[in-house]
Amino acid sequence: MPHVAKRGPSKELTTRIASAVVLIPLALVAAYMGGWAFALFWLAAGIAMMIEWTNMTRTEPLRLVQAVFGTGLVVLTALLLADAGFVPSALAGLGFLVAGTLLAKGPTGKLWAASAFAYAAVIVLVPPIVREHPNLGLIGLLWMFAVVWATDIAAYFTGRALGGPKLWPAVSPKKTWSGFGGGLVAGTLAGLLVAWGSQRLGLMPPFSLRNTIILSMIASVASQLGDLGESALKRHCDVKDSSHLIPGHGGVMDRLDGFWAVSLLLGLVLLIIWLAA
Repeated sequence: MPHVAKRGPSKELTTRIASAVVLIPLALVAAYMGGWAFALFWLAAGIAMMIEWTNMTRTEPLRLVQAVFGTGLVVLTALLLADAGFVPSALAGLGFLVAGTLLAKGPTGKLWAASAFAYAAVIVLVPPIVREHPNLGLIGLLWMFAVVWATDIAAYFTGRALGGPKLWPAVSPKKTWSGFGGGLVAGTLAGLLVAWGSQRLGLMPPFSLRNTIILSMIASVASQLGDLGESALKRHCDVKDSSHLIPGHGGVMDRLDGFWAVSLLLGLVLLIIWLAA
């Protein structure tokens, strides 16, 4: 019987690494540039995520809802770049959210539609806000990248190497508690190293070691919960990947699920601080 080559884990890993080699430098260059280039980078990511979400959940009328929400995300980015402030942006976002939701058919369809826009708005707005924040800036973004990337990589390799009890088999059969622990340790250390290195270089004021560790741990856990949440959505929609846009990773949602969760976490913290000021 002739030997039939199989697509093994090594091939999948090679494809994932190749995609990362392209995407990571692109994200870092955009982060360094800041301004409109960075905002457009995340606008593109947000529109792609909104399209993937509405495609997976079979929202109808699909193209019309996507057009309304896509326009809304563009408007939010324009208002952000124009420094329009929280109230005009919130009103505009709410207006497009309501308009797209009303267009969707059925109660369930309206819920999925509203969720799609809210999900995408987080990734469109929070990273540029962090980049321009006087107390966070580029270092805050690098901290987010470091925690999420280290968590993802360590969870993948630790889980494959150690195996053991499954984390949540009903949602993601491959994820293990060992991977979760490995990701938590690596993500916490990566976040701490970014903050420590930045402080040593004089790029940020002295920081509390304890608080940095706690924040990095919370962000690492959030990253993994974001991954699990997206896995639950895909299982509910009976799809393997959110799309096939990124070789080895699937869709933009598959690639940014953890970063989205950390963005949501940081966005809520910044909103609470702004409201309390």
